[in-house]
Amino acid sequence: MVNGLKEPGIEWGETMLRASSVLPRGSWHEPAADVVVLDYDARHRRRIRMRGVRGLDFLLDLENALMLRHGDAVKLDDGRLIEIVAAPEHLVEITCPDAAKLAKIAWHLGNRHLPVEFAGTKLRIRYDPVIASMLKNFSARLREIEAPFEPEGGAYAGSGQDHHDHSHGEHTQGEHTHDEAAEPHHHG
Repeated sequence: MVNGLKEPGIEWGETMLRASSVLPRGSWHEPAADVVVLDYDARHRRRIRMRGVRGLDFLLDLENALMLRHGDAVKLDDGRLIEIVAAPEHLVEITCPDAAKLAKIAWHLGNRHLPVEFAGTKLRIRYDPVIASMLKNFSARLREIEAPFEPEGGAYAGSGQDHHDHSHGEHTQGEHTHDEAAEPHHHG
């Protein structure tokens, strides 16, 4: 199973459970029947067959493609919930000595249409050695990490994303650093 998505050769029953609605994180409290762990690309979906980590097969069948966020749940026809978990990815965390330089970097990243996560006074992008080299020319401090990627939705994300909370703590649970000069961190 790759990212909770259907693998070739898996048999899917004729009476496939459907998930046709999304409950935003914080709006549901009952235990989830299963969990799907998806990277950023796999969380932007409308219709796809999925399998949870506990083996529950279902068809995600939304009216429109949505960006599923960490902590959201999709509701099955039978009322059970499937929790969405953002998979850790290889990211670069970007900091700068002042806000003006960070804003300039954000502009350059946006100009290249790169998804960017705003984490307090830091930016996060997926690791790309060419972009990392460019950022070093702007006096940015880069730190490679493994963490879930929750970039901004952007101007074209649609009104369906307004319910999501984009706040982030200093460190995401499960985050790992690959920069020996980086500050110590804790694993929740």
